[in-house]
Amino acid sequence: MPNNRETRDSGGAVQAVQSVDRAVSILQVLAGHGAAGVTEIAAELAVHKSTVFRLLATLEARGLVEQHSERGRYRLGHGIVRLAAGATRDYDLRVLARPVCQRLAEAVGETVNLVIHDGRQVISVDQVIGSSTVTTINWVGQRTPMHATSAGKIFLAHLPPGQLDAVLADGLERFTPGTVVHPTRLREQLALVRRRGYATTFEEHEIGLAAVAAPVRALDGQVEAAVTVSGPAFRLNDDTMPAIADQVVDAAAEISRRNGYPKRG
Repeated sequence: MPNNRETRDSGGAVQAVQSVDRAVSILQVLAGHGAAGVTEIAAELAVHKSTVFRLLATLEARGLVEQHSERGRYRLGHGIVRLAAGATRDYDLRVLARPVCQRLAEAVGETVNLVIHDGRQVISVDQVIGSSTVTTINWVGQRTPMHATSAGKIFLAHLPPGQLDAVLADGLERFTPGTVVHPTRLREQLALVRRRGYATTFEEHEIGLAAVAAPVRALDGQVEAAVTVSGPAFRLNDDTMPAIADQVVDAAAEISRRNGYPKRG
């Protein structure tokens, strides 16, 4: 049974990690906004203003933030430039995301892909094979339609209205009996994607294939990529999909944080 000192030490370690996590989120908010006040930062991160003020004071003392000319607002300091100089210039989202995708593939036992979009199609840029997969298609480099794939629906759900209207106006190709080709029904699905934070497909692009995807966001909150889990429809179904979707959402959120997107709380 731990003694009181061990309990205090453990609690202190947890608080220290949380403070570091929040300090990094503050830096990410300032990187995205250019300058922001304590109240604005606290609201965006869902953290108390006194906590934000204390962390800003520490970051300012280390030269990582500085007071903006406008009273009460902060911006990134020159210390950030020195830190950035030590970072590699060979930024690659695939390298950043791969450890997370590997853990996800191991956890769910299915194929995991990192997907980006190009025009009105999506392209897989990396793939990890899960333990349950006997044979699988190598999707890397392949282009697939936005409206019939889970990753594509993630991108469609976050397009500006005018761009989405243009995509739907061109007509939607049917690939299987399950492909959603009616614009109104697809709009309803995209609204659901935005509400719950992930997209699913069930035999919409290929018979026997199901998938779930969640968005990977950049510093400014824009959807930069999607993480997908795909597998046979008899394994990814109404019974198993909710639990798998939760894991996909968590993985995408972790990659987003690695990619600079601020963490709330």
